[in-house]
Amino acid sequence: MSKKKNVKQTDKNLEGIEQALTRSEQFIEDNQKILTYLLGGLIVVLLIVIGGNRYYLKPLNEEAAADMYYAERFFEMDSFNLALNGYGTYPGFLNVIDDYGISKSAKISKYYAGVCYHQLGDHEAAIDLLNKFKTDDLLVGAAKYSTLGDAYVELGELNKAVSAYRSGIDKYENNFSTPIMLKKLGIVYEELGKLEEALTTYKAIESTYPGTLEGKEIKKYIGRVESKMTL
Repeated sequence: MSKKKNVKQTDKNLEGIEQALTRSEQFIEDNQKILTYLLGGLIVVLLIVIGGNRYYLKPLNEEAAADMYYAERFFEMDSFNLALNGYGTYPGFLNVIDDYGISKSAKISKYYAGVCYHQLGDHEAAIDLLNKFKTDDLLVGAAKYSTLGDAYVELGELNKAVSAYRSGIDKYENNFSTPIMLKKLGIVYEELGKLEEALTTYKAIESTYPGTLEGKEIKKYIGRVESKMTL
């Protein structure tokens, strides 16, 4: 009896599969034109993406990188005005941003230009450009938030500086930049009179990054805050 039941069940399953296949075939037949248009459209979009990358984006990125070369050299020499605005026929970071908007070089130029503005004392312009820059790179991302926090400090916007430093620490943790930002954060907490937060921040450097330059000198900052807390 069990064999017969199994056979009947199998027959029913096969019948259900056949019905499903029949319905699928009927759907394809009824909507053949629409499906053909959709498939054709997908192929066209794919070809546009591939062609755009090969014949537009790749040459654009190469040209932008070439134009950015001297701006980077000026930046390395701390000639921030020349790096930002260019010199003669040599474009600056602002030119690269304007001329090659969607290129990789234009994107990283927003970071460089933000740093240049900060170094030149135009902290509002620095903040504007740095907030437009996004990256997955740990060191560059941390440097962005470190400079952003510094710019807010220069403007006296200490709570925004705290937010910037905290974002850099949380999003781009690394052994080089994080202790630097923690130290800056602790100093801002001291300025705000938040001594408990400052002490916790300094002790985070002591426990997590003891071998860094910041870790080796952090005891004096801890001692300073602890002295303030006893007053």
